[in-house]
Amino acid sequence: MTPVSQPTVVSLYSGAGGLDLGFIAAGFQVVFANDVDPWAAASYRENIGDHMVCGDVLRTPLPDWSPDVLVGGPPCQGFSVIGKMRSDDPRSAHVFHFMDAVRTLEPRAFVMENVRALYDNPRWAPLRAELRRRAEEAGYTVELMLLNAADFGVPQTRERMFFVGTKGGEAPARPKPTTLDVPTTVRQALSGLPAFGQPGNDTSTGARVVPSKEPVMRPTAHTGSLLFNGSGRPLHLDRPAKTLPASMGGNATPIIDPVHRRGSSSTTAIS
Repeated sequence: MTPVSQPTVVSLYSGAGGLDLGFIAAGFQVVFANDVDPWAAASYRENIGDHMVCGDVLRTPLPDWSPDVLVGGPPCQGFSVIGKMRSDDPRSAHVFHFMDAVRTLEPRAFVMENVRALYDNPRWAPLRAELRRRAEEAGYTVELMLLNAADFGVPQTRERMFFVGTKGGEAPARPKPTTLDVPTTVRQALSGLPAFGQPGNDTSTGARVVPSKEPVMRPTAHTGSLLFNGSGRPLHLDRPAKTLPASMGGNATPIIDPVHRRGSSSTTAIS
């Protein structure tokens, strides 16, 4: 390994690199990343670096040295309330594979990210206890945190669990929100986007949003009117977006009226 002057990070279940970008912005150097998805790995290499190794985490050799921090977001589908929440879902075992990597690499700290259900759903209480037991047995002081991306400058209300461990006896510190009282809005996030139809915003999608046969009307679409099957996820321009799922498209497509975005209409139109 080439000597580096910055604290080092090894990243597992890296995806396109969201966690890694956060650590890079904080002054860390990610020296090894791994994900099984070739599209995510290609995006990672294009935008972050060629230290990405694409392959099954269970078959990809780990580095033979200890990083300062090990980070990762193991599969969440088995824990999510949107899924079947089956305890025997093989994807759920990856949280323990992550802890195996902690024991192998012995980093100074680790950060595991997952869905909110793993933080507070009673179904997963035994699993949470087992994660804590394994971490403490390996010599880490741990903290389980629930953080909302909207509190940290992201224009999206997205709650996630973070399981954080540090060596040395001092408990991990909870990060202080930066935009708790003034969250970044959808309008602010899209402020630099060209007008619809202009270069840079002139493409379209083949996703079909199907109107509901029996729409449930409420004061505004943003408070949950079922104007479309699956609600269509209309976004309120002056608030953070609802959580944007990985399965966006069709009836889960986020909807914004271009006229409303320009501010030339006081109506809450949906298109």
